[in-house]
Amino acid sequence: MKHAKLITIALAALFVLTQWSGAAHAASAVGIDADADAALIKLYESQPVAKMLAEKAAGVLIFPNIVKAGFVIGGQYGEGALRKKGKTVAYYNSVAGSYGLQAGAQSFGYALFLMTDSAVEYLNRSDGWEIGVGPSVVVVDEGIARTLTSTTLKSDVYAFIFDQKGLMAGLGLQGSKITKIQK
Repeated sequence: MKHAKLITIALAALFVLTQWSGAAHAASAVGIDADADAALIKLYESQPVAKMLAEKAAGVLIFPNIVKAGFVIGGQYGEGALRKKGKTVAYYNSVAGSYGLQAGAQSFGYALFLMTDSAVEYLNRSDGWEIGVGPSVVVVDEGIARTLTSTTLKSDVYAFIFDQKGLMAGLGLQGSKITKIQK
């Protein structure tokens, strides 16, 4: 019974945040593409190294609006687009669940810069890619961003987290599962 109350609270918080942030997911491919365009512009303005990575990447997977909420039990969801050479080639969702000492609700975006063809192939052939399994992922913060150049790129995937709103006790990508969807 206690867990049922916690789940109800977490789901209610997720619903409230969804309404507050605009939408947890875009209604259409056109909506996802427009949100992804706006998110990439913001990201490139705030992190110029992201634009350099985009020019070198085999693909960019952008999730413009992830909604996360929880109270002991938590969840997050969002939809995004895989871009190759600036054009959308597929759509994906990102889903995660968690359990532990947590409370709050927030929204954020993230972009994964897939630097190699093998990283893109892994995404395409896996039946849902779990971050932390498969290609190595480096989360880019200000310290790493200062040292990244086109000659120091060594990882398969670089991740940027951006546009955070709300309050949540912690933010991470581990445990997220990325799955191809039809739009």
